[in-house]
Amino acid sequence: MDDVIRLTATEAVAQLHRGEVSPLDLIDAAAERIAAVEPQVNALPTLCLDRARDHAKRLMAGEGWELAGGAGWLGGLPVTIKDLTDVAGVRTTYGSPIFRDHVPAASHPLVRRIEARGGIVVAKSNTPEFGAGGSTFNEVFGRTRNPWNTALTCGGSTGGGAVSVATGEAWLAQGSDHGGSLRRPATYCGVVGMRPSPGRVTRGSVNNLFSPLSVQGPMARNVPDLALFLDAMAGWCPLDPMTYDAPARTYAEAVAAAEAERPRRIAFSPDFNGQLPVDRETRELCARAVLAFEAAGCVVEEFAPDLGQLGEAFLILRSQSFVVDREAQLAAHRELIKPDIIWNTERGLAATPSQLAWADRERAAFYRRMAALFERYDVFITPGAATPAFDVMLRNPDSIAGVKLENYMAGSMINAAITLAGCPAVAVPCGFDRYGRPVGLQIAAPPRRDAIALQAAALFERVGGFGLRAPIDPRPGTVPPPEAPAPA
Repeated sequence: MDDVIRLTATEAVAQLHRGEVSPLDLIDAAAERIAAVEPQVNALPTLCLDRARDHAKRLMAGEGWELAGGAGWLGGLPVTIKDLTDVAGVRTTYGSPIFRDHVPAASHPLVRRIEARGGIVVAKSNTPEFGAGGSTFNEVFGRTRNPWNTALTCGGSTGGGAVSVATGEAWLAQGSDHGGSLRRPATYCGVVGMRPSPGRVTRGSVNNLFSPLSVQGPMARNVPDLALFLDAMAGWCPLDPMTYDAPARTYAEAVAAAEAERPRRIAFSPDFNGQLPVDRETRELCARAVLAFEAAGCVVEEFAPDLGQLGEAFLILRSQSFVVDREAQLAAHRELIKPDIIWNTERGLAATPSQLAWADRERAAFYRRMAALFERYDVFITPGAATPAFDVMLRNPDSIAGVKLENYMAGSMINAAITLAGCPAVAVPCGFDRYGRPVGLQIAAPPRRDAIALQAAALFERVGGFGLRAPIDPRPGTVPPPEAPAPA
């Protein structure tokens, strides 16, 4: 079983094609691994192994192979689904006490798409309440811990998914991303995660159907596996008006051509020209790591667009999405909702029309500055997170690089800026800090140029040699001290 768990997703799918392993073999291997590591990390609080085995048996009986041979065909590979996303007949709580016992009758359209492409759902991964927060904990299932050091957070909000991939509980994890919810957990856990372009992957029947802020996307152990899972997810969906057709060339094929189609010019910024607080060691590690692109023949220059007042614009726009999603629940169940969500929702309810208009203008101005950047550079690279993983008992760090954070989202702006520009972005590991905490890069490409972001990440993974040797066994540890403020 250990040998099976150590296969990459791409290798496992190839063995499934050749009949060297069966879907049931992989489910058994995943179940054994889950039993071994869950007590230490709490990543997958809800299992659905019987349902998974029934799906596997249908595949092995020749049923459900209509899409075999097409892009993203997974052939019976176990995957995990974030507990924000409905799976028919499986407890789905959204991390909220309000939905503690909720069991949906129908699956989310993305789950149906993944299952139609041969993915087998084995578990629901833990998430903060309604996906709000940079640390994965909730009142239903408790805290999810970082396998590199179980005293630390795995990040949020796709924290359980990141841990499930890093520890080998599953080969692929589905998640979502608004202000970094796929990218930050991937960075903290030393795996790869991708925020696709808005419309690349269906969001199903959400209420914010016309907002580009929140997207669904993949998480994996390496970039080829990430591309494989994106191929399984991508495509037009009649329930989501922002979706569009899958590309003619698959993302797996694009990644295979990464060295031949490498980026020519790369813009790198450790902290948006000092406009955002980023831990000093993170800045230094990322600056050294990005030089691997130069060894591959790329030109790397330090450059970043002006952020303007994007942080305030993001909070205004984000809060409006909370009004859409949480206004009725706040009125009916205020006592069961955590403070961060109440704060976001009430902030949105208090916003004036002029503030909303200003935020949209500020976002549009930043988008134009990013578009100008991409006229000169193929990709834009920053650290994947402003600080490495912090104390698992905290909602968010109190400060970064000696700068006190005003709210729980203030440490996410290095990711949220990319969100507001509508860019696809891949988080990829680039090393470890002095305390053994993973550090990563965020590689962003122009909107709807998801293949370019994947290719750059794949090239870096190959030439930099930072790919995760998964799975890892959870490791106990202590919380490192916060970084001291820079000298005046």
